[in-house]
Amino acid sequence: MAGAMPTTKVALSPYLCVGNAAEAIGFYERAFGARQTMRIDMPDGRVGHAEIAIGEVTVMLSDEFPEMGVVSPRTLGGTSVSLYLEVPDADAMTAQAEEAGATVLRPVELQFYGHRRGDLRDPYGRRWFLSTEVEQVRNEEIERRAREGR
Repeated sequence: MAGAMPTTKVALSPYLCVGNAAEAIGFYERAFGARQTMRIDMPDGRVGHAEIAIGEVTVMLSDEFPEMGVVSPRTLGGTSVSLYLEVPDADAMTAQAEEAGATVLRPVELQFYGHRRGDLRDPYGRRWFLSTEVEQVRNEEIERRAREGR
């Protein structure tokens, strides 16, 4: 049909700005088993765009481009966005990430909603939650446990 727009899927992928994207890609490979699937280096040596796969999720990232308003958590002095990564073994992945250079903010513990979850900060200022479901809990039970402070 002439003039018809192509059909596209709806998808949401995180796009991270990091202070040293080339170094960060290596960290994400070591910490989370990421695979680099695309990379465009700029003439000035900065990574203009890169894509990594963590499991089935695509994460896009670039270096800072302050001239375009693209700055990292380091430049901002923190981040208001956290990444929640569900993995087969949060304990093992947290240990792997810590070995790769992450800082554990909260150790992996059983949460009231049936997941073992820990919190960490990567060397680039990004906060990650690593989580593994260990118990399927109905919403009503989650709400009850939350009210009881468990």
